[in-house]
Amino acid sequence: MTSPADPPDGAGTGGPRLKLLAVTACPTGIAHTYMAAEKLVQAAQALGHEMKVETQGSIGAENVLSDNDVIQADGIIVAADKDVDLSRFAGKRVLSVGVAEGIHHPERLIERVRSAPVHRGDGTGGGAGPTATVGGPGGGGGKQRGVGYKALMNGVSYMIPFVVVGGLLIAVSLALGGHAQPDGGLVIPEGSFWKHVNDIGVIGFTLMIPILSGYIAYAIGDRPALVPGMIGGWIANTGALYGSESGAGFIGAIVTGFLAGYLVVWIKKVEVPRFVRPIMPIIVIPVVATSALGLFFIYVLGKPIAWVFEHLTDWLAGLTGTSAALLGVILGLMIAFDMGGPVNKTAFLFGAGLVSKNPEIMGMCAAAIPVPPLGQGLATLMHRKLFSEQERETGLAALFMGFFGITEGAIPFAAARPARVIPANMVGGAVAGAIAGLAAVTDSVPHGGPIVAVLGAVGGVPMFFIAIAVGAAATALTTVTLMSVGSGTTVGSGMPVGGAASSAPPTTSTPAPVAAGALPVPGVGEVLSGCLTELTVRQRLVADEKEAAIREMAELLAATGKVTNTDALVATALAREALGTTGLGEEIAIPHAKTDAVSAPIVGFARSAEGVEWGAPDGTRARLIFMIAVPEAAAGDVHLRILALLSRRLMDPGFRERLLAAPDTEAIMRVLGEIQ
Repeated sequence: MTSPADPPDGAGTGGPRLKLLAVTACPTGIAHTYMAAEKLVQAAQALGHEMKVETQGSIGAENVLSDNDVIQADGIIVAADKDVDLSRFAGKRVLSVGVAEGIHHPERLIERVRSAPVHRGDGTGGGAGPTATVGGPGGGGGKQRGVGYKALMNGVSYMIPFVVVGGLLIAVSLALGGHAQPDGGLVIPEGSFWKHVNDIGVIGFTLMIPILSGYIAYAIGDRPALVPGMIGGWIANTGALYGSESGAGFIGAIVTGFLAGYLVVWIKKVEVPRFVRPIMPIIVIPVVATSALGLFFIYVLGKPIAWVFEHLTDWLAGLTGTSAALLGVILGLMIAFDMGGPVNKTAFLFGAGLVSKNPEIMGMCAAAIPVPPLGQGLATLMHRKLFSEQERETGLAALFMGFFGITEGAIPFAAARPARVIPANMVGGAVAGAIAGLAAVTDSVPHGGPIVAVLGAVGGVPMFFIAIAVGAAATALTTVTLMSVGSGTTVGSGMPVGGAASSAPPTTSTPAPVAAGALPVPGVGEVLSGCLTELTVRQRLVADEKEAAIREMAELLAATGKVTNTDALVATALAREALGTTGLGEEIAIPHAKTDAVSAPIVGFARSAEGVEWGAPDGTRARLIFMIAVPEAAAGDVHLRILALLSRRLMDPGFRERLLAAPDTEAIMRVLGEIQ
């Protein structure tokens, strides 16, 4: 008997017509998303099959697959480099690969999907869960690293609202209801309104660690991993369970999240009797994984954490009486390292315990405590293009939390890119601690941040604020430097969706302002909805390498008068390239930038006779180069729709050939006019 997942007998090239579905998605931009979709549709048509593709780009999901589509489908291809929920495809043959595989080997995928495993809906077939991407030969390389990165980002994205809500409620309650008291920190009277507000904020902060751990685990092992991930995160953050005065904080949560996720994936592979399978994802896997992970942390991982806490305290006690600057550096490094974890708590409790006898030590801690959130918030203001829109919003909240001495405000940044942010935080913390130590700043309450100075608990206020300011600046500068010279992991694309309409006045060569989500009205001699004109077309590009080509394209766009700062436009485009090449293959490159260095959406096009090395996945040199630039305040998703239009049309080999063969600018414009 034929299963619903099985294609009709003889289906394939020359056989009965198959009904196929696909989902394409890429993590930044949407060019690869639409290129893969177009290639799959073309290949299916050539092989005599029916193909419907759902695209999940930055615009959002388009051409969404309906329940009816899924029921009737003979197979589903998921070509994606980001999370795609496979649960709706339960009972169907599902082939999961990287988006590049959809662009370069669509025919192969259509052949392979006929024998792909049936997705059972519990993450045990066709894909391992919401992040499963099993790349075929030559497709999507480096997927294991990608799964880990996406899992971490998944946890961070769910954690951020808890950090912001919890931190802001605590900060407001301390500001409006707190009183500085010796040996008591900033105390809010019990039973008061602001105490209740503070308690709600504390709940948010308490939940953020298990949320981080749980959603890292979920991204790896699907729903069965959520419970062990969250409970594991709670255990990691509750030092009393394993004999430590401090929990493992967000670093412990990252560890438990990955352990829970991969433990669940491993348990899923265990062969069990058929009658047990229905209860595996809802009872067996969560219970076994939660128990194993929890006991492992308490009895194995927890012991070293408790040991570190105890011996760090003893070590710090032995440093009292030595150089104030050295002690300040050490305390600052510890405060900034894990932001609430055992190292941070060791330094804080060491300073708090000596408030009455040696308030200078608490002064060093108090200066370092606000540096991580203030420094990360300042970094988002200094170099906005390096951060996503969500991170820039979190940065503003971090500045507010930093003022009130809530170090945890920097955790979302540290969790997202620990190799860059933690060292930057430590640099700033060490600087602030050293300055406070040299200046003999004192703090008479066990709390930190500018708020304690405002409330009169600090001695040497001017130097206290100088220490904080210099430390925060050091953290911000180090963060920006490390992100600029690094690979840009998790950096925002520089092209977030949204914003107000452009205010550029309409002229014969400048598109009129448009409503959100709409494209400008084209005029004479204009294509791509009026964003590309004869002024922005160059028949032959002079540059022979990528950076020079981007600068030449930027200067081409500047001829329209819509570019206010060519250097800034070039810098933004190059920052986008650092996230991943915009060389799409098929001899195409589409560099793009969203920046206030342009006053209105604009597109340029140039051809390169020899081709420019652009790092394309198929190894081809870029001969057809489009550059898209839109202002920060560009209306809606104009730039994304331009990318979609370009990507789809450029997948037609005939269109590319006509574009390369066009003898002059007028002919080029006629070919480009085919883009609809």
